[in-house]
Amino acid sequence: MLKSNNLTVIKKGELEYIKFPKLDKLSCVKHIFSTRLGGVSEGDCASMNLSFNRGDKRENVLKNYEILCDAEGINKDGLVLSHQTHTNNVLVVDESHKGTGISKPSFQDVDGLITNKPGVALVTQYADCTPLLFCDPVKRVAATSHAGWRGTTKLIGKVTVDKMTELYGSNPKDIIVGIGPCILDCCYEVDSPVYKEFEKISFLNLEDIFTPKENGKYMLNLVKANFLILLNAGIKPENIDCSDICTCCNADSLHSHRATAGKRGNLAAIIELV
Repeated sequence: MLKSNNLTVIKKGELEYIKFPKLDKLSCVKHIFSTRLGGVSEGDCASMNLSFNRGDKRENVLKNYEILCDAEGINKDGLVLSHQTHTNNVLVVDESHKGTGISKPSFQDVDGLITNKPGVALVTQYADCTPLLFCDPVKRVAATSHAGWRGTTKLIGKVTVDKMTELYGSNPKDIIVGIGPCILDCCYEVDSPVYKEFEKISFLNLEDIFTPKENGKYMLNLVKANFLILLNAGIKPENIDCSDICTCCNADSLHSHRATAGKRGNLAAIIELV
């Protein structure tokens, strides 16, 4: 079973999944982050794969969503998926978009989703990139964003907060955020071009997120980078849960692109207002 000092790991039979303690305290929202355990997929996607684009059987993916949603009472008929391409494009969705990416064509080039409508279950997918889940319990708004290093340098976390503020009147100080399992700096070696993209973010102290190596490369801490970006967006530090789980170190429990050289399924973060 996965171990964490910051997040809650839940095991129900063969199914294992993760929740964020601060989001879990809110009565207005349901959420879940999958592991690769407890599904019906086989081969490289075994067993809890939530992507239709990894060569898995469609019926397996649908069953996996059913298993995962049932575990936390999430409305599987309200799921909304997008085709993620490492952008900072964040889309507002409502009841009319239920089933997008499942029974309707997926949104293209969208890496973040926001709603203020109950029963609309927002989904983003991962296999080393950083999951961000948001809830404003005052204005009753939920969001999820996919932050790989490209999305992080494009400040997708801040873009999401800014949209919640602009469109729904959210006060960033009210927003609760979960930063989910991703590849951590123990395993995430990057090269100079990645470092140079982060150099463009004026408010970041790069020594806080990069550890230089003798080979001229760097170890990158994406959780810390997104935490600092969220602080810059006005989120209070005490309102953020930060993952201490590395997807690459735990590739037996979590899908990791780097650990498997791309032979993997996808994890999913789901959040739904109630």
